[in-house]
Amino acid sequence: HVQLQASGGGLVQAGGSLRLSCAASGSTFSTVAIGWYRQAPGKQRELVSLISIDGRTIYPDSSVKGRFTISRDSAKNIVYLQMNNLKPEDTAVYYCNAGSFVQLAAGAFDSWGPGTQLTVSS
Repeated sequence: HVQLQASGGGLVQAGGSLRLSCAASGSTFSTVAIGWYRQAPGKQRELVSLISIDGRTIYPDSSVKGRFTISRDSAKNIVYLQMNNLKPEDTAVYYCNAGSFVQLAAGAFDSWGPGTQLTVSS
């Protein structure tokens, strides 16, 4: 069982950069894919990016392609989300979760951590 903690959010000006971290504990980290999600006020939670066990990455949200980069450090059990050229519409609570590609794509989880707030000012 993997437990995850998202951190690194904050207040950033438009055009700025920030890196989020998803720290995992548990012996199964290397056996699961990790996904980053976000939920803006009044909107549904959406999948931003996911990374497979072997490092393949997917960015279902076209608005972040070329600006966000997901990566994983297996030695540290951390998955990062590097966010560049931030826009006000990136403002949201960002969450991470772990599972299979199918599960991550569907966002089919019973529990979510508190997430980390990103606010981008214009």
